[in-house]
Amino acid sequence: MEPAGLTRRFVLGGGAALLAGGRRGARAGGPVRIGVLNDQSGLYADLGGPGSVIAARMAVEDIAAEGLGGALDGRPVEVLVGDHQNKAEIGAAIARRWFDIDQVGMAIGFDNSSVALAVESVAAQHDRVAIGTAVGSVDFTGRNCTPTAASWLYDSYALTTSLAHALVAAGRDSWFFITVDYNFGHSMEADARRAVEASGGTVLGSARHPLGTADFSAYLLQAQASGAKVIGFANGGGDLVNVIKQANEFGLPRSGRTLAAMLLFITDVHSLGLATAQGLSFVTAFYWDRDAPSRAWSRRFQERHGAMPTMAQAGVYSATRHYLRALAAEAEPGGAAVMARMRAMPVEDFYAPGARLRADGRLMHPMYLMRVKAPSESRGPWDYYAPRATIPAETAFRSLAEGGCPLVRG
Repeated sequence: MEPAGLTRRFVLGGGAALLAGGRRGARAGGPVRIGVLNDQSGLYADLGGPGSVIAARMAVEDIAAEGLGGALDGRPVEVLVGDHQNKAEIGAAIARRWFDIDQVGMAIGFDNSSVALAVESVAAQHDRVAIGTAVGSVDFTGRNCTPTAASWLYDSYALTTSLAHALVAAGRDSWFFITVDYNFGHSMEADARRAVEASGGTVLGSARHPLGTADFSAYLLQAQASGAKVIGFANGGGDLVNVIKQANEFGLPRSGRTLAAMLLFITDVHSLGLATAQGLSFVTAFYWDRDAPSRAWSRRFQERHGAMPTMAQAGVYSATRHYLRALAAEAEPGGAAVMARMRAMPVEDFYAPGARLRADGRLMHPMYLMRVKAPSESRGPWDYYAPRATIPAETAFRSLAEGGCPLVRG
């Protein structure tokens, strides 16, 4: 009996998927398998979902085209797909079957902190690689860190700290949070609170809502009654889209409130439209129109997916490509050994050129403070972001000493 939520798709095989070579005959055998595990049909599907599967396929094809598979002796690379339905127990069951039976070497994606933490543990038990893309919990590379896991995009500290400092410095010094009630939201609110207070601001209150809430009116009334200058949304995906739409219906931006999205994807802005999303302040790890290499890859992705990539989808490509480069570099199997090679090698792609993995599994790369453009500023479809500042990696992310990862203590 296969676990609920598992969709097994061998989407690559044969000539285009072969990592050609012959240097290590002892490694010849079954296929290299990568499992994309995320929300394929629910409120987080737009930010990752099928688009992340396309991104993983592109990475495999590019590695093959570049002839970088010398150590894999022509083994085909197969991409499996799992839908965890935003339930940690389903995600863990899929990962366990992948590692036990299907011999998957890496699980990637997750896009849900509770699922990510569960899969991280399963992967460590099986000595397999787990790479989180859209994972907000700081515990993933903090107290729960393992030798076989990495976080490629952001965490709640990176998304909230620079944003809070910038808004408080601009006089937006009183806050109210509307927070999704699970690990991801709690972590986001806690980090944002610390940053607001450290910057001299105050937090006037918060309200927590279940995942997948349709009606935010009670929470928005609490925020309005608080008198806070900033309403911070510590949620994401469909929840974020719904609460921003309803905040506009309540007239909160017109009353002088600043709406701050702790986690915003370009698909959220596309769904909202610039007339509704304009003025939102947020921090992101990637924007398709950042530079020429980002634009070139993003347009390739758009041809396949019909939309520009989110940072999660760009991150899946980058991490999958880096994993395959590390796997090809040396024959020794095992998640910890492969991850050690991934730490030793710089990232070489459009997403985060020259970035390196820290000992706790954090990919160190810049983050970007952004504002959503007004309709009059946009030059056309998907031209949504106005850059405000580049945040160096050392500023954007917590230090190793602050993280509490047991791999780096002492």
